Amino acid sequence: MDLVGQRVVATCHCKAVELELYLPAGLADLRRCNCSICSRRNAVVASVALDDLRITKGSDVLQSYTFNTHTAKHYFCSVCGIYTHHQRRSVPSEYGFNIACVEGIHVENFQHIGYLDGRHNHPKDV
Repeated sequence: MDLVGQRVVATCHCKAVELELYLPAGLADLRRCNCSICSRRNAVVASVALDDLRITKGSDVLQSYTFNTHTAKHYFCSVCGIYTHHQRRSVPSEYGFNIACVEGIHVENFQHIGYLDGRHNHPKDV
C-alpha cells in the first residue's frame, strides 16, 4: 500500500478517537519494539513528525501514560483501550502511530516487520 504524500484517518476500535495523519514518506520507519511497554501491546508502528498528526475527534477521551524518564507519552482511548500513538522517547519530535488503526491497513500483511531491541539497546540508553 503506497501512502506517500497522503492524508489518512486512524481510529481506535470504538471510533471515539480519530487522528488525521499526513504521511510525506508513507509508512516510514516501520517497526516493532521489545521494550517493556511495546512488547505488551505488540503493535507495528510507523513515524510522523509531530506536526503531521492531528487529533480530529476524541481528545476528551484520549488518555496518556508515561513511565521511566517520562519523555515518551503513550496515548490510548479510555473507552475501548486501544493504543493509537505515542510521542517517541528516541525521537521526541516524532509520533509513532499504530498502523492497525489506519483505515484500510491489514496488519496481517505486516507480520514480517522485525523487532528493535528497545529492552537492551534503546538509543537513549547507550
